[in-house]
Amino acid sequence: MPGRVLQINFKTNVSAEEFQKGALHIANDVADVPGLRWKIWIVNEETSEAGGLYLFDDQASVEAYLEGPIVADLKSKPPVIDISFKQFNVVEENTAITRGPV
Repeated sequence: MPGRVLQINFKTNVSAEEFQKGALHIANDVADVPGLRWKIWIVNEETSEAGGLYLFDDQASVEAYLEGPIVADLKSKPPVIDISFKQFNVVEENTAITRGPV
């Protein structure tokens, strides 16, 4: 089963180092999210952007995460600005050729 990809991006008004330190305390909570296979944490200090790429088992797991406490907390944080959520299907055959971890 290829899964479902969630992409979350946002602007932040803290440094990349501050973001990383602040997000570290929730990494274990994210790791324990039901249906989450993996998350890649992303940051671009030059553009003050951060976020993550997630692979979930299915759409229901994505929806539960988006409606859950971690995303609610993210939306309420003052350094988070212009948050966006995008969802994608995995193109399984092409991804296998390029060794995508699905």
